[in-house]
Amino acid sequence: MPSVFDDKEFSDLVAYFHKIDDERPSFTSFLDFTIESPDFDHPIISFKMRDELVGNLVFRTLHGGIIASILDALGGHAVFLQVFKQVRGEPLEKQVKRVSRIGSIDLRIDYVRPGSGTNFKATGTTLRTGNKIAVIRTELHNENNQLVAVGTGTYTVG
Repeated sequence: MPSVFDDKEFSDLVAYFHKIDDERPSFTSFLDFTIESPDFDHPIISFKMRDELVGNLVFRTLHGGIIASILDALGGHAVFLQVFKQVRGEPLEKQVKRVSRIGSIDLRIDYVRPGSGTNFKATGTTLRTGNKIAVIRTELHNENNQLVAVGTGTYTVG
């Protein structure tokens, strides 16, 4: 199973977008998650609870918008990985053009329980990748492996 961490071509594409984000930080930068995907088909991101992410001040749980944003970001990352597999071997400019078209079309989040915890992990599964759209299923768990939320997202592919 090819590792995203060991793929030079993939690293070059990611570095291109990191340079842009360093110059003009995005909302995704605020979320401050770590990509932990072991391969191209099983995206995983993790993040730690911070004061800025709290929605319920009394119980100190994640804000629902943060949960939705994390699952949406993971869905976009999953599509990025799938599209990269399609454009692998193409010039960097063509890869950038193709993955730059990825965007959210629809997102459904089911909140299963309050987002209590200190460390969270989101995982994703690609349900379908076509020529125009991709459908991704996501889950968010806390450090006790309790399911916090599930999501289904539809994304433009190109």
